[in-house]
Amino acid sequence: MPAQPFRLTSLASVLLGASLSFNAVAEADAKHYHIAPSSLENALNQFGREAGVLISFSSAAASGLQSHGLEGNFNPEQGLQTLLEGTGLQARSEGEGAFSLQPAPAADAPHSIELGASSVVGDWLGDAEQINVFEHPGARDVIRREEFERQGATSAREVLNRIPGVNAPENNGTGSHDMALNFGIRGLNPRLATRSTVLMDGIPVPFAPYGQPQLSFAPVSMGNMDAVDVVRGGGAVRYGPQNVGGIVNFVTRAIPVEPTVKVGVQTETSPSSTQDGFKKTANLLAGGTADNGLGGAVLYSGTRGSDWREHSDTRIDDLILKGNYQLDEANSFNAMAQYYDGEAQMPGGLSTAAYKADPYQSTRPNDKFWGRRTLVNFGYRYQEDRREFTVNSFFTKTLRSGYLDQGTFLSLSPREYWVRGVETRLAQGFDLGSSVHEVGVGYRYINEAGHELRYRTPIADNQLPTTSSRNDRDTRGATEAHAFFIDDKIDIGKWTFTPGIRYEMIEQQQTNLLTHVKYKGDYNTPLPALNVMYHVTDSWNIYANTEGSFGSVQYSQMPNRVTGGEVKPEKARTWELGTRYDNGNLRAEIGAFLINFNNQYDSNQTTDTVIARGKTRHQGIEASVNYALEGLSPELAGFDVYATYAYVDATIREDGPNKGNRVPFSSKNKGSLGVAYTQGPWKANLDSTFQSNQFADNANTRTESADGSTGLIPGYMLFNTRVGYDFGHQLSDLNVAVGVKNIFNHEYYTRSFDDNNKGKYVGEPRTVYVQTSVAF
Repeated sequence: MPAQPFRLTSLASVLLGASLSFNAVAEADAKHYHIAPSSLENALNQFGREAGVLISFSSAAASGLQSHGLEGNFNPEQGLQTLLEGTGLQARSEGEGAFSLQPAPAADAPHSIELGASSVVGDWLGDAEQINVFEHPGARDVIRREEFERQGATSAREVLNRIPGVNAPENNGTGSHDMALNFGIRGLNPRLATRSTVLMDGIPVPFAPYGQPQLSFAPVSMGNMDAVDVVRGGGAVRYGPQNVGGIVNFVTRAIPVEPTVKVGVQTETSPSSTQDGFKKTANLLAGGTADNGLGGAVLYSGTRGSDWREHSDTRIDDLILKGNYQLDEANSFNAMAQYYDGEAQMPGGLSTAAYKADPYQSTRPNDKFWGRRTLVNFGYRYQEDRREFTVNSFFTKTLRSGYLDQGTFLSLSPREYWVRGVETRLAQGFDLGSSVHEVGVGYRYINEAGHELRYRTPIADNQLPTTSSRNDRDTRGATEAHAFFIDDKIDIGKWTFTPGIRYEMIEQQQTNLLTHVKYKGDYNTPLPALNVMYHVTDSWNIYANTEGSFGSVQYSQMPNRVTGGEVKPEKARTWELGTRYDNGNLRAEIGAFLINFNNQYDSNQTTDTVIARGKTRHQGIEASVNYALEGLSPELAGFDVYATYAYVDATIREDGPNKGNRVPFSSKNKGSLGVAYTQGPWKANLDSTFQSNQFADNANTRTESADGSTGLIPGYMLFNTRVGYDFGHQLSDLNVAVGVKNIFNHEYYTRSFDDNNKGKYVGEPRTVYVQTSVAF
C-alpha cells in the first residue's frame, strides 16, 4: 500500500505534556536531565514528561533505534537534539513548545536504517512496535523489556500473566521446572501451552510444531528477549498451526546500532519457604553495527540455583548469535544460531496430607529433567517501494529427557526431534480505483522427524534406569506439512478489510518399532478469515474478525482412539469485536470474543489415553488501560496507572454428564492493577494481580482428593513492588533495583491432573530480589 498521510496518533505519536503552557516551556531556563540509554521511544517518553513538550514522530522512523540517553543541563531544544544524536533523526521546532522528528541529512544517517513509513507490512508481527499493535485488526498486547524488568520477571510465565485473557499457572506436572511453559488463552487448558502458536523471532519454539507442540521443553530465556508479543485474535491466516489459542512471539534483543556491551544480574530468595536458597539469573548483550551495514550481537542468559520448593535446583545456559547485513537500501540478510542447554530437578505434586504437612517439600527425589536445543536460521529480505519479499529457513535439533517416578516404576524417556522448515512471503501494494490494496501470499514447508524412547526399572529395585534397562516404548514419528496463505488488505476511506484463507496440508505417520504397528494420517484443512477495521479518528479504531482455527494431531495421540473413531485435528471458529484508543497519554482497549470448539481433546498421561471433551464454548470480555496522570495535572508527571481485566466463560457443550460444566483450569475473572513512577534516575512501581477459582477436572469436582489432583482451586490476589535507581554515565550506567513479590506472603496453589506428576503445587511465597545492570 502507498505511504499513508502523516498521522500524529495512528503512527504511534507521542503526545506529552499537552496540559502545559508551551510558550512558557519554550522560554524556560535549562534544567538538569538524567535519562539512561534505552530505546528511542522510551527515551523520548521520559524527556517529553520532564521537559513538558509535545513530540510527534512515526514509529516507522524510530523502529529499532537506540538513544545514548541524556545527562546534564539543557533547554528543551538542546536536550532533544542531544538525545537524538546517532539515530539518524533530527528535531524540528513547530512553535509553542512542539517538535516533530525528521530524517537527518543523509551523511549523518546510519546506512543500516531506512527512514520513513513502510510501504507494505509483509510480516504482521513486525518488530512488535506500538504502531504494529495499534493497527492490528484483533486483540493484541506487547510486553516490552523495560516492563518485565520492572516486574522482576525472570520467566515467561510471569510476563504472560500480565496480559488479559492469558492464564499461566505455576509450573506443574511433568512441566514443573523452569524449562517448561504452561499457559492457556481464553479458558484453554494451560498444560504445556499446546493450543497456541509459539514463536521466537517468527521461528516455531516447540520441538515438533505439528507432531508434538507441547512445551515441556521451551528454550526461551527472558534475559535474551526485547518483547513478548501476544496476538489473541486476527492472525490465524498468517500463522499456525496451533492457532486457536492465538500467537505468542518472543522477540530477541535487537542488534545495537552503536558498539554496546550490557550485563544484568538478578538474585532472589524466598525466606518464608522451607527451601532457603538463592536463585540467580544473568544476561549479556554485546554487539554493534558497522558503517557498511554489517551488524552482529552475542546474547547470553543463564540461571543457577533453586526456587521456593525443595528439589528444585536449576541450571540453564542459553547462547544466541545474531547477524544482519544491509547490502543496500532494498536488500538485507539475517542469521541466528542458538544453543540452549539445561537441567532441572522437579519437586513434583503433593498429596493433600503432604501439602498440609509442608507445602514446600518434595516427595519425589528422583524426578529430573534435562534438554538441549540447537537452532540455525538464515533469512533474506527485499523491500522497495510497494513490494516486500522474504525467505526464512530454519533447522532445529532437540533432545529432551528425564527421570520420572510413575508409581510402580521409574522411567527414563529420551526423545529426539529434528525440524527443517522454510517460509516465504510476498506482499505487493497497488491502487484499484478509490481503494488501496496490499496482497500477501505465503508458503511454509515443515519436515519433522522424532524418535521417542522409554526405559524403566521397578520402584522396588531402587535403581535409576539406563539405556540398558527394559525398553517399553520405541516409536518413530514423521510429519510433512505444507501451508499456503493469501489475503488482501483493502483500504477504502476509513475502512480496512482483510479477507484471507490459510490452507494446511499435513501428512503424519508414526511407527511403533516394538509392535511394528504403523499409524498414518493425512489432513487437508482450509482456514478462512475476515478482518475488518474502522478508523474512527487518528487515535481511535474499531475492529472485528472471524477465523477458522485448528490444532494438529500429536504423536502421543496417534495410536489412541476415542468414541466415534480416531483422533482428528481439533477445529474451532473464533469471533472478535473490539475497540482501541491511543493518544499518547491514554492507551485503552476493550473487546469481546467467542470461540466455538468442535472437538477438543486432552491426553491422560496416567492411563495413556485421550479424553474427548468434545464441544466447548469460550466467550468473554478483555480490557486494558494505561494512563499517564500528567494529563490530569503537571504535578502528577511521572505517574502512570494501568489495569487489565478478563472475564472468561469457558463451558463444556458436549451432551453428557459434564455438559454445562466449566472447562478445567479456567478462571472466570482475572486481571491486574498497578501504578508506576518515573522521575529522573528513579523508577518505582506497586502492582497487584488477581484471579478467581478454577476446577481441575471435567466433572468440576469440589471436594479435594487424597492425591491432591482434583478439587476446587481457590482464587487469590497478590501484591508486588520494586524501586530502582540509575547512576548514569559516570558509573557505566549502573542500575540497581530491589523488589518484593507477593508482599503479604499469601499462600495459593494450583493442581496437576491427568499427569504422571499429579498433585498440589504451592505458588511463589514472599520473594525478595535485587537487580543490577551496567552498560559500556
